[in-house]
Amino acid sequence: MDIKDAVFVFQMHEATELLWHQRFHSHGYDQTELHYFVGGDGTFINGNKRYSISSGSLFLTTADTTHQIEASIQNPLTYYAILFECSDHQELFDRLEKKNPFHLGTGRRFFFEEIRDKAFKEEQELRISAVHQILGLLYGLAAEKTDPVEQKENIIIERALDYMQNHIFDKLTLTDIASHVQRDASYFVRLFKRWMNTTPMQYYANLRLEAARAFLANTSLSVKEIAAKLQYCSEFHFSKQFKQSTGLSPTAYRLRYLQKLGPFS
Repeated sequence: MDIKDAVFVFQMHEATELLWHQRFHSHGYDQTELHYFVGGDGTFINGNKRYSISSGSLFLTTADTTHQIEASIQNPLTYYAILFECSDHQELFDRLEKKNPFHLGTGRRFFFEEIRDKAFKEEQELRISAVHQILGLLYGLAAEKTDPVEQKENIIIERALDYMQNHIFDKLTLTDIASHVQRDASYFVRLFKRWMNTTPMQYYANLRLEAARAFLANTSLSVKEIAAKLQYCSEFHFSKQFKQSTGLSPTAYRLRYLQKLGPFS
C-alpha cells in the first residue's frame, strides 16, 4: 500500500480551485480515495449516488468509481483528500463504499493532517506509519459501535468544534467557547481533554495553524498577510509558532507543499 497524494483544501472558493476540485473524475486500478469534510456545504456524488455533505463526514471511493464534489460558494468547503494505492483489502474497501458516508465528527481533522504530513516525508518509516493509520481507521469503521451515553457528550464536543471552526479568524477565549456550549469552563476542559486528548485552547491554536498551512500551500498571500488574517500579534510571533508546530518556517513550508493544480480533465 502506498499513499499517492494527500491534499488539504481550506474554504474552497477561488475560481481555479473550484474547477479543479469539482471535476467529475475517477482513479486508476487499485486506487482508493478518502474525502473527509470538516466544514462547509456541498454535495458529494459517488457513482450513481448523491449525498449532502455535512461537517465531519467521510466518503470512500474505490477504483474506477466516478465522483465529484459540488461546492457551495456561500459556505465554502474545507476538506482533506487522501489517495492511496493498495492491491490488498479490496473486499473491505468495497464493503465500506456501500456504507457511505461515515459520520466521524470534525475531531479527526488532525489525524488527517498527520497523514498528509507523513505522506510527504522522506523517511520511509513515517510513510509506512501513515499507511497503517489509514488501515486502522478503515478497519475500525467496519466494526464501530456507538455508546448512547458517550454520544450525548460527543454532541457537546461537536458544538464546541464547530464554534471554533466558524471563528477561526477571531481570537476566542476559553470563556467564549464554554459559554457557547453552556458548560462550566473547568468541566468543559476536562470533558474536552477526555475526548480530544488536548485542551480546547491548544486545539484552537492548532486550527489556526492548520488554516495557515492551507494558505501557504494554496494561495499567494504573503507570510505577513497570513499572520494578520489569523490575528497573530506579529509576523515574527506567527513564524515562531508555525516553526514550533511544523518544524519548518512558513517560507520553507510553502516551498515544500505548494499545491500545483493539474489539468482540468
